[in-house]
Amino acid sequence: MKRSFAIMSVLVLLGGLFAGCSGNTASQPPSSESASPQTGKTQAAEQMLRMNAAEPETLDSGMSNDVISGAFIRSLYDALVRLDKDGKPANSVAQEIKVSDDKKVYTFTLRDTKWSNGDPVTARDFAFAWLRVLDPKTGSGSAYKFYPIKNARAFFQGKAGADEVGIKVVDDKTLEVTLESPTPYFLTLATFYYPVNQKVVEGNADWAKKPETIVTNGPFKLAAWEHKNKIELAKNDQYWDKDAVKLDKIEFSMIEDTNTELEMFNKGDLDWAGGPISALPADAIGPLHDEGKLQTMERATNYYLLFQTEKAPFTNEKIRKAFAYAVNRKDIADNIGQAGQTPLMGFVPLSASLKKEGYFKDNDTETAKQLLAEGMKELGISKLPDITYLYNTSDLHKKIAEALQAQWKQVLGVDVKLVNKELKVMFDDQEHGNYMISRSGWTGDYNDSVNFLELFMEKNSGNNSTFWHDEKYVDLVHKAYAEPDETKRNQYLLEAESILMEQMPVTGIYSSVNSWVQNDKVKGITVDPLGYIDFKWGYKEP
Repeated sequence: MKRSFAIMSVLVLLGGLFAGCSGNTASQPPSSESASPQTGKTQAAEQMLRMNAAEPETLDSGMSNDVISGAFIRSLYDALVRLDKDGKPANSVAQEIKVSDDKKVYTFTLRDTKWSNGDPVTARDFAFAWLRVLDPKTGSGSAYKFYPIKNARAFFQGKAGADEVGIKVVDDKTLEVTLESPTPYFLTLATFYYPVNQKVVEGNADWAKKPETIVTNGPFKLAAWEHKNKIELAKNDQYWDKDAVKLDKIEFSMIEDTNTELEMFNKGDLDWAGGPISALPADAIGPLHDEGKLQTMERATNYYLLFQTEKAPFTNEKIRKAFAYAVNRKDIADNIGQAGQTPLMGFVPLSASLKKEGYFKDNDTETAKQLLAEGMKELGISKLPDITYLYNTSDLHKKIAEALQAQWKQVLGVDVKLVNKELKVMFDDQEHGNYMISRSGWTGDYNDSVNFLELFMEKNSGNNSTFWHDEKYVDLVHKAYAEPDETKRNQYLLEAESILMEQMPVTGIYSSVNSWVQNDKVKGITVDPLGYIDFKWGYKEP
């Protein structure tokens, strides 16, 4: 996911993202100082932010592929460009960006910046990091993000050498990148193209696991990491834009229970509760909304179900569709989500969807019953094996799991056993196919259908735990990558999603939103339209 959530046309949005990177200065937040009513002099607030989050899977920027890790990595690292509060890429480590007339060659000129250990950040650090992600030996789930770069996919698939990839170090301060074809959202993707310190990475395989060994280049550095207890970030005094960073420390608790998190917020022990990197209790969302305390924002995220297509009975397409059609998405969105989630009768979330009405009816109970009977007949069985549904620890996920369990029992007469595991364990089970039905979600790296549909191009990738594969589907997505004509490109993507929904290895539940509550004194933290949080410009008023 990025494993996790009213927009004009995708092309217009992407055009805005593309145009948003011409500036070469970082945006500044309002001052964190205020005048004392007694003296008239300014006084600084205590600049410590208290948050809650799950344990990140990794702090290695090349290995991260989930929203939680991504939030920490965005705080610890800085890319050539960084998304601003409107979700548009602005120059960051890159002081200047030049684009060729054919929109295929990007030349990045780096400003003077340092790693947290004082080493200079160079173009070689970026090239090394990117090729490391693409090297099939690394096994990174983030390789797909680099596929717009010439021969990046071929290198990852072992069909080209590293020297054939369109990444060229001109000198220490200049990096040249050549794309396969013009890609309007490339600079938005490039906000995820972080560097790593080559000397540090090659010197210690566990470099990213401890504050004593991790070296980063972002607005914050890792000060403490007590696994499953807390993480502390501290301001990075080596950061090139340190004057824009007002927070001295961010302290993350790791409380799994959302009720406890909200209680801590209400007591003043946390400054923020809920999304994007945690959640609110499902039962509290309605009251918080009614009290005017709830903040919400649409995000480019889908909440969906996975079917393990190599495990009976979900080897059968009709049985997969029966379970998908039996779901009452509106009931789940309205009565469990309660924050503006929209039922999803496709896979691509509505912010990027090319067919917002979807591919099937919601809560189509009669068709579901018919398909189940037909599928069982095709499998030659009169009784289904024991069916399990895997989800990770969360009040929201638990309530959705219980709703699905009740719906499948009512519509299909099937008793589904619910299996709850910690997030990391769930991910591991999914990756190894140790499930029958499970939950997932994906937050877009950019707001375009292809970023969601490309997840299922490779059968044995970390992003496709269904083990489903279809060559025609892959071909259509490949055609969309290379097609400059918007109408033709959209048709390829629509046809690809139609195949996905016809064979149903996954089924959407809803398009998501971020919902949270925050201390009124907390300012400057950005939650962008894609659904990502950035603490760089955050501060607290006195």
